[in-house]
Amino acid sequence: MSRFPALSGAIGFLTRLPAGRDADAWDAFAATPAAFLPVGYLVGGVAALALAVPAPDPARAFLYVVAIYGVTGINHVDGVADLGDAAVVHGDPERRREVLKDTTVGVGAVLAVALVVAGLALAALALAGLSWSIAAGIVVAAEVGAKLGMAALACLGDAPHDGLGSTFTAINSPRSLVVPALLTAPAVALTWPSPAATGALAGALVATAAVLRWSNRALGGVGGDAFGATNELGRLAGLYGGLIAWSILPEVLPWTLS
Repeated sequence: MSRFPALSGAIGFLTRLPAGRDADAWDAFAATPAAFLPVGYLVGGVAALALAVPAPDPARAFLYVVAIYGVTGINHVDGVADLGDAAVVHGDPERRREVLKDTTVGVGAVLAVALVVAGLALAALALAGLSWSIAAGIVVAAEVGAKLGMAALACLGDAPHDGLGSTFTAINSPRSLVVPALLTAPAVALTWPSPAATGALAGALVATAAVLRWSNRALGGVGGDAFGATNELGRLAGLYGGLIAWSILPEVLPWTLS
């Protein structure tokens, strides 16, 4: 058994790495929202290395996308697909939750996944044109922000039914979010004095707030699909938040680089 079962469980849940697949690790992870954050640093670091490969920018952008899904798998993308289908359905939360259980892939799912993957590739292309230190800082901060978003759902959300979502929300409280929030400090410092990493973290949190609000209103709470979608949309919004902070804020607020 691992000396750090919560971290082992987080790695097993959030990546394809062979760790944390036993019940003890899973239970420890579910009760420890802070365990999300180290995995963000791990995945972000691996993805950032793809942008350091000596190759044309489009090739490095493609390698970034390959690295992300090579390490994390596509389980969380399924959350984007399910919420995409639920978003285009007219009806009450119960009707939308029924759609989440439907194994048929609808137009909403296809469009949602296509937009996320295309957005990720375009963001990576923009990052490939920056210095590697800044690009890596944005990538890691976006990944950490996405994991903080998942921790926030575990601490602030309520699940509408028993399942993956309730495994996290039933045993965590808003106070459990303090340590995960503190663990983002190293990510924010990665691009200092540029606000790029801060922008990446902020972008991920904006996406988290949007998923949480929509899930509560449209689905009656957060389930497993909301966690997966928060990871993917948080990463995407984080990358663009970092790019915006890098390219626009220094012009508007020139003292941010002083």
